[in-house]
Amino acid sequence: MKRTFLCSRWLTASLLLTLITASGFRLIVDDPAYRTRIDQWHQERVTSLKSENGWLNLAGLFWLEPGKNSLGRGTNFAVSFPEAGARVDLGALYLEKGEVRFVPAKGAEVSANGKAVTAPITIFGSDDHSTTLAHGSLRWFIIKRGDKYGVRLRDLNSPYLSEFHGIDRFPVDESWRVNAKLEVPSVPKTIPILDVLGMTSQQALAGTLVFERAGKTYRLDAVGDGPKLFILFGDLTNAHQTYGSGRFLYVDKPGADGTTVLDFNQAINPPCAFTPYATCPLPPKQNKLALSVTAGEKRYGDH
Repeated sequence: MKRTFLCSRWLTASLLLTLITASGFRLIVDDPAYRTRIDQWHQERVTSLKSENGWLNLAGLFWLEPGKNSLGRGTNFAVSFPEAGARVDLGALYLEKGEVRFVPAKGAEVSANGKAVTAPITIFGSDDHSTTLAHGSLRWFIIKRGDKYGVRLRDLNSPYLSEFHGIDRFPVDESWRVNAKLEVPSVPKTIPILDVLGMTSQQALAGTLVFERAGKTYRLDAVGDGPKLFILFGDLTNAHQTYGSGRFLYVDKPGADGTTVLDFNQAINPPCAFTPYATCPLPPKQNKLALSVTAGEKRYGDH
């Protein structure tokens, strides 16, 4: 009798597993150690967002015109920073031949690397490196997008920081940690990447990551020449559950066997979800997956 009962339980479990596999569903793998690692990674992500160099304190983006651009707090400046107490003339930015020079106004309390700026200084040059300037809680530097040069402003007292209370996520599910094979193009190739400014740039294709989910094969183009590959992807959750323009995913470069791991539990919102002053790239059409990736960060904002 006992043997018959055990056999019946085994057959029931086997039939259930067969039905689940055939239907395309996967059981959530609940490994406490893995869940703890992902939670720690997510906390580091939140800490980075809230840091001085994070995305939450962006307070403005101002595109420069060739030549002189007056700069100050308040109105009637070409680059008008938020006013705090009184209008303040900070000086001027000069855009000439791919360089940006800052000329401080007399008595302006502007510093660079902790030292007062009292004479003209080049803050952006041919090496695309920008010096960060500071005034009170404000920090600003130059970014280049195509042939456009802009001033990216940070405010260490930004309301976006005080309003931030974390990011909702899907439950950690190790079944969304999948193996992938990188197909490298036989000859160097680039792919066009459009950003929210409507500008298109050609990015070197590192390869195409091929993976399976519920018996179906999917492909994602990846870029990046550092230790990590970068993936811009969209999926069916973008309509309601996750950020509308897609999410980002970083993965380790493949080993000698050409394989790596896509961990969609580490899928993150782009900076544009947190601030209207970011210039995010958008997923190319070939990276819009015809499945719902119910892993990683959920929708945060609609900037």
